[in-house]
Amino acid sequence: MPVAQLVRASVCGTEGRRFDPGRAPIGYNINSYMIAVLDNIRSGFNVGSILRTADAAGFDKVYLCGITPAPFDEFKHPRKQVTKVSLGAENYVSWEYAKQTYRVLDNLKRSGFHIFAVEQNEKSTPYFRINLFPDDLERAVLVVGSEIGGLSATILARADKILEIPMMGEKESLNVSVAFGIAAFHLRFNPKV
Repeated sequence: MPVAQLVRASVCGTEGRRFDPGRAPIGYNINSYMIAVLDNIRSGFNVGSILRTADAAGFDKVYLCGITPAPFDEFKHPRKQVTKVSLGAENYVSWEYAKQTYRVLDNLKRSGFHIFAVEQNEKSTPYFRINLFPDDLERAVLVVGSEIGGLSATILARADKILEIPMMGEKESLNVSVAFGIAAFHLRFNPKV
C-alpha cells in the first residue's frame, strides 16, 4: 500500500522542496533525499523544533506518526505549541500525518530508503562511529521516538542502523529535538561519505 494511502490528514508546505544546491556548504550530501519520521512525539514544542531543524538541514519531508501533533488541527487552525517554535518551517518542509509508523517505514524501505533510528539499545552504535557508504545516504530516513518510551522494538526491527548519542553526565538521554538535530546534521555532513 503506498504511503499516500496511509495518510489520514495532509497539510503540507511546498511539495517536493529540495535544499538549494547553490547554498550547500562543502561536504554537504546534496544528492541525498532525506525524510524524518516522528513516532509518538508528545510535545508540540518538540515537533516545532524538529520541523525547524529539518528545514535547516535540508530534509525533504517529515512524517508525523501516532500521537505526534501536526502543526494544524483538524480545522486547519495553527497549533500554537508547534508553530511558536517552528517559526513557519511547517510552510517550507513537506509533512504528512500517518497513524501507524511501521507502515510508513515498511513503504519507505520497499522504496529503497535506508532507515536510521536514534535510540539507546544493545544494537546501537555511537552516531559518529557508524560506517556509511554513499548509497546509505542517497535515500535516508531518520526516525526518532517518544520522549519517555523512545522507539519500540517493532520500529527498531525495521531500522538498518540504530544510532546512539553517548551520554557523559548523569542524565541518560537528550531532549528528542536535540537528539534529532545531532543525528540529522551528522548524516547530512558526514565526513566519511
